[in-house]
Amino acid sequence: MNGTARSSAGVPAPRPVPHLAPRPAPRSAFRPGDDRREANAATVLRAVLDHGPVARSAVARLTGLSAAAVSRQVVDLLRLELLSERPELAVGAPGVRGRPQLPLEVDTERLAVAGLHVGLPYSTFALLDLRGRVLFRQELPNGGRRGSAVLKPLLARLPRLLAAAASASAGSGRRVLGLGAVTGGAVDAERGVTVRHEPLGWREVPLRELLEQATGLPVRVDNHARALAAAEVLFGDPAARRSMVQLFVGHVVDASISVAGTVHQGPPSVTGDGGHLPVPGSTARCHCGRSGCLSAAASDDTLFEAAAAQGVIARPDRGLLLAAVRSGDPRADALVRERARVVGGALALLADVVNPDLLVLTETFALADPVYLDAVRAEFALRSHLHRDASLLVAQRFGADALAVAACAPVLGELYARPLPGL
Repeated sequence: MNGTARSSAGVPAPRPVPHLAPRPAPRSAFRPGDDRREANAATVLRAVLDHGPVARSAVARLTGLSAAAVSRQVVDLLRLELLSERPELAVGAPGVRGRPQLPLEVDTERLAVAGLHVGLPYSTFALLDLRGRVLFRQELPNGGRRGSAVLKPLLARLPRLLAAAASASAGSGRRVLGLGAVTGGAVDAERGVTVRHEPLGWREVPLRELLEQATGLPVRVDNHARALAAAEVLFGDPAARRSMVQLFVGHVVDASISVAGTVHQGPPSVTGDGGHLPVPGSTARCHCGRSGCLSAAASDDTLFEAAAAQGVIARPDRGLLLAAVRSGDPRADALVRERARVVGGALALLADVVNPDLLVLTETFALADPVYLDAVRAEFALRSHLHRDASLLVAQRFGADALAVAACAPVLGELYARPLPGL
């Protein structure tokens, strides 16, 4: 795109910023030896993430790498400010003479990653440290806008938000490594394009290109269900690294799968459309033109509109329905439990097909009150033909920070997989 081109969403592309950081070269462009070097660096960095503060000798035992290989990788990771040494925690190893080893820890003081989740009622901007802890988060109401009207103000505000985040996090000296951008619907992570997002009215929106031009940062784009799965693999339940299904239920309904610590992309890198799983008995009309799809039967739009139609809340709104549930309104409780039933059945179907070690649910009411997670589990146990233990179904661990962490996950995931730039 040039300075006057427009995306299909109608957003004018700003003039290119000359200091954009280049995206990594394809793997085939690396020398053969570099693959092993980077793989070893990623292994060391991940071991410190999981076990730090930790001594070099312990990293060698945990990873199976030689002490010399660990030392070589640590030199690079310290230079890149991904690791730091913690001399205040140094102790001598029993029976070993000489200077105590300095424990290693993921550096959470000098670097950060930014993220933007573009949703329907609001978007979320965040700044995270390298352990996935939120340093700054701000919700940006979209005011009912769709199409290009959603992106225009976000593109204009991002430079100011980046500056405000660095200042508010007491980290004005932090270097921001990149910007993650996630949203629902079909997202081609490789091209950095939102292929289709029906509620936002987006088709083939070059999100990465627009955000890179607006901020001067390298940008990684993904679907939010895949991003949440990546965050769970990095910072969540260890079972997620074996196999996991992640289901996101909001204004859109998306699912993702990860196996052996890798989130499945699939050709042509758009997320699987779990939102069109069939829901027996549902007559809710889906944007695809059919009735009975999960994305219509379980969506926030359907739930909130039903609550408003029954007079439970004054208008379709998440906050109002949450308040009604917390006040003990039996009509609100019945509506939320009905959605729990629908979601539990869909999770049973997904679990029977994939048979994962872990099921992770991101849904407002299951996160707000364990009683509704239990309602989802009860339906799951009833519907699953494999009769798996319902305890494998958990609510995602990030709570109110879920969308903030998801937004940054594409950058953090790449950082931990490929920590050595410019090989």
